[in-house]
Amino acid sequence: MDNRQNGRVRARSLGVVVGTSPTGPLNAITDVEGVLVGHTTIDDGADLHTGVTAVVPRQLIAERRALPAAVYAGNGYGKLVGSTQVDELGVLESPVVLTATLSVFRAADALLTYLMDRRPDGVSFNPLVGETNDGYLSDIRRRPVAERHVLDALEGASGGLPGEGCVGAGTGTTALGFKAGIGTSSRRQVVAGAPVTVGALVQANFGGTLTVRGVPMPVAELVPEADRHEQTGGSCMIVLATDAPLDARQLRRLARRAIFAMGRVGASYSHGSGDYAIAFTTAPPRLPTLPDETLNPVFAAVMDAVEEALLNSLFTATTTTGFHGRTSHAVPYDRLLGTDGPAAPA
Repeated sequence: MDNRQNGRVRARSLGVVVGTSPTGPLNAITDVEGVLVGHTTIDDGADLHTGVTAVVPRQLIAERRALPAAVYAGNGYGKLVGSTQVDELGVLESPVVLTATLSVFRAADALLTYLMDRRPDGVSFNPLVGETNDGYLSDIRRRPVAERHVLDALEGASGGLPGEGCVGAGTGTTALGFKAGIGTSSRRQVVAGAPVTVGALVQANFGGTLTVRGVPMPVAELVPEADRHEQTGGSCMIVLATDAPLDARQLRRLARRAIFAMGRVGASYSHGSGDYAIAFTTAPPRLPTLPDETLNPVFAAVMDAVEEALLNSLFTATTTTGFHGRTSHAVPYDRLLGTDGPAAPA
């Protein structure tokens, strides 16, 4: 699917295809039945480039049941509110909300409001909120994210193709030296004779050298006019959803491989990069858990979906000038491909 936004396109529209497994119909995390995504974008065209992205499993809200889940921290330099309870109990009890570093705590309180409204009798909740630091392009100390922004993202979440690039929690992020943002992708496999879908959504804001199909493409070569003092780090949040019947231990194995996939696109895994993956399954609890020896196709699906989601986060983003006049440049298609522009939409 093309998903043109402001003239920008996804990796496949540029002829960049990751792996050989088929995608879902949207090539997005929303290909996993019941998974919804919503964004609120805060962009004043000057000093504020930030927002909120919400991943909402309908099964969790409509059926009021916790979902098997796991968190893996590739590097724990970050704020992931609610992660210790997910580790302890192996379940997800809330939608996953992503935002900017200094807005995490307001976002968590807003998510608590959302959960309390849906469970008037509840006295304990575990909102899960992650972040990356968009302070290079946005005045992060202003903490502009308010409760209404979070509720709008949650209540407006849908099952269509999510916005990518400079939207929601990706509005002000930079990765691998280029403007990045939100990206998503999916894969379908047959595991133990049954169809399985894996979807990934990323908030990309980390350092390294952009690598496409194994070829390094440094920003200094693709955009020689770029500011050499541009931010090169700042974390990555990865959300994985699947309909495969897995337990929390197995989901942690998936989450670990999501962090590994960052290396395929050139991540530096630097000291200051908080790299986290959250994995959950929407499979009905009555289904038997897949045996470990059948999981190789699922692992491959995770690696490919995350790699493509990261590329989509870059290729759909637009050049942005923000706080203090700093500019983060979009990946230039002509220099990337050595052509006059992107290929025809796939």
